[in-house]
Amino acid sequence: MTSIDIPGYRPGTWVLDPAHSEVTFSVRHMMISKVRGTFGIKNATLVAPENPLEARVEASVDVTSIDTKDEGRDTHLRSADFFDTENFPTMEFVSTGARVEGGDFFVDGDLSIRGITKPVSFEFDFGGFGSDPWGNYKAGASAVTTINREDFGLTWNAALETGGVLVGKEITINLDLQGALEQS
Repeated sequence: MTSIDIPGYRPGTWVLDPAHSEVTFSVRHMMISKVRGTFGIKNATLVAPENPLEARVEASVDVTSIDTKDEGRDTHLRSADFFDTENFPTMEFVSTGARVEGGDFFVDGDLSIRGITKPVSFEFDFGGFGSDPWGNYKAGASAVTTINREDFGLTWNAALETGGVLVGKEITINLDLQGALEQS
């Protein structure tokens, strides 16, 4: 597919609204439950030409802002055992393309964590477009991807007496996004 029609889509530069956006993640804990957490978004920009499949996205996430509702765990996650935020305070995403497969919309790109860059694909779901009471044209979307944390050098773990490990390998990343079209 070389183009796609998205009702309400407008070309231009879109800037993320961090007050109405969130990056969350989940990972298996002790192989019996999931731990969820959030990261703060530093910035994100979408440059949208006439054809949505040619759009470019660049985003930066503040890894130092990690919040799993447990300060001890968050401190450990910021340490060199995991994110090493002293040396790598951000996660970066730069898109390399967009595509439609079977009616689903994907944004492919390079995700960098701890100085390691790997290709990922986010499956997007558009929430829609509309104007807020102050005349700003807004867009909303959600997206999801799953990565193997070990591919990004996040290899720390602990064996459990009952078998298995403390932290799962697969991380599900969820994005809930709202952005505004820059007014010219």
